[in-house]
Amino acid sequence: MFSANTMPKSPHFLQTRRFFNELLCVVVALLSLTACSPKYNWREVHGKDTPFVALFPDKPVTVTRAVNLDGQPINMTMTAAEVDGVSFAIGCATLADSSQSAATLHTMKAAMLRNIGGKPKNADIDQTEDIEASGTRDKDGASEPLLLLGHFAAKGNRVYQVIVLGKETAVLRDEAHTFLTSFQAG
Repeated sequence: MFSANTMPKSPHFLQTRRFFNELLCVVVALLSLTACSPKYNWREVHGKDTPFVALFPDKPVTVTRAVNLDGQPINMTMTAAEVDGVSFAIGCATLADSSQSAATLHTMKAAMLRNIGGKPKNADIDQTEDIEASGTRDKDGASEPLLLLGHFAAKGNRVYQVIVLGKETAVLRDEAHTFLTSFQAG
């Protein structure tokens, strides 16, 4: 009687076994490659010069520049990352007087909508912190549909805009939700 270890192996059996071993190695190699290079490489980010914490889908860059919000010159710090043409960004500005927060948030929302020629899909922009809007941008002479998802908030004398903006078909709702809901003002 032959045991499993002493049973003679046919050449066909050995070729089939080698094929499946090689196939298994290829599958493992492909899976490890996809595990090492995710499209969304989430990381917790703490604002450099502005107090916030959020999850970003890739390594962000931070820039500060002067902007004009309804005649009020103000420095705004933007921290942003991009994945597949979709921008994930947090803007923060420090106001001289916290009583200006509501008016400044309105101006920030209106400017974002104006930048994409957008119309809000949800409530009046003054009635909510969160907006969803469709708009367009001209790209190579053609109009490209955009989707803006944004959260606008104030804490003390700081105002924040947390946005996801990209081609309507490229914005993944689950990824946008992860980013927007992870934001915490400092």
